[in-house]
Amino acid sequence: MGRERLSASQARRVALGAQGFAERRPAGRVDRRHLRKVLDRVGLIQIDSVNVLCRSQEIPLFARLGPHPRTLIDDATADGELFEYWVHEASHVPTAHHHLYRWSMQHPRRWGGFKRFVTERADFIEQIYDQVVERGPLLASDLSTRVGKKESWWDYDDAKVALEVLFDFGRVAAVRRPNDFARVYDIAERVIPAEVLATPTPTEHDARKALVELAASYYGVAALNDLADYHRQRQSDIRELVAELVEEGRLVPVDVEGWNRPGFLHADAPIPRRIPNRALLSPFDPVVWYRDRAERLFGFHYRIEIYTPAPKRKFGYYVLPFLLGDDLVARVDLKADRPNRTLLVQSAWGEPGIPEVEVAHELAGELASMAGWLGLESVTVVGGGDLSPALATEVASTPVAAPL
Repeated sequence: MGRERLSASQARRVALGAQGFAERRPAGRVDRRHLRKVLDRVGLIQIDSVNVLCRSQEIPLFARLGPHPRTLIDDATADGELFEYWVHEASHVPTAHHHLYRWSMQHPRRWGGFKRFVTERADFIEQIYDQVVERGPLLASDLSTRVGKKESWWDYDDAKVALEVLFDFGRVAAVRRPNDFARVYDIAERVIPAEVLATPTPTEHDARKALVELAASYYGVAALNDLADYHRQRQSDIRELVAELVEEGRLVPVDVEGWNRPGFLHADAPIPRRIPNRALLSPFDPVVWYRDRAERLFGFHYRIEIYTPAPKRKFGYYVLPFLLGDDLVARVDLKADRPNRTLLVQSAWGEPGIPEVEVAHELAGELASMAGWLGLESVTVVGGGDLSPALATEVASTPVAAPL
């Protein structure tokens, strides 16, 4: 019996449907129930500190829910429904999945200096832990051992490194302070609900396997490297787990048009007839965070240029892909000019062969909605790019939505 086959269009619709884009955004009040539904689709929300537009972790919610209360993540964290851990980089994760990451907490993989610190400064780490027990919750600066000026963002003093060690091993947990994004540390027992900590710990094999199946459900259809990347596992560690899931009928091997590697379709993944939505995607949205997959699915070459010197940037500093239906059709470099209460489009670029006027019209509508959600009053196209002239025309006739 031959493998099942998916066309490129079917694969895109499966993938986007799995991420929640086959369902229309809620028309009424958005609340915690909608956040839970998004997390059922994506599993985690990657965190990033760049705030030129808004914190990137807010954008995946806007992409799927439209305008919503911007405190949804903070409120869910405060109520014990979300916790932060290293999953797909630093991520907000449902506490209901805490038990699936305990194998990682037992032997976190970090750089060599981190491992040396664990070995050589064990007594100091315990002293810091005792301080958190006695004084927490607290900031790293509350325990600072620094002498002299901080040299760079990653220039951690020993107390901060010790806190990060304790965080990686799951002995302390952290929440983000909204105003400056700093981690506030406390012992895990005072952050993670007791009933969550009481959940039995699975074997590493079973936990890794559960994460692979979750990744497959979030992606809908995926290659082996996609499944590994979602929770930052290694392909060599999950190859046999994928084979077990195929044997059990949870994953179905498929050939996908245009892919040069085998695909795996989650057994419960439908093939939507259409994707009725549009969305601006964070650079760290699961649809595009794995650049190899974005190219395979959409033919969309995407690289974040935040760390590229300005003269060498091709598209801009903080560029968001624009999803329209089942395709990525454009990209825009955005900045929230908060003093002037305007959303700046610093450049706008269309993909080859798009219906430019239609794309500009839909993009203008999405930008107006985002501006209102961010509490801004206007959208202004100030930069270049081949889509900018058409977008400027559409923006001029598209009113910004009233803020929530």
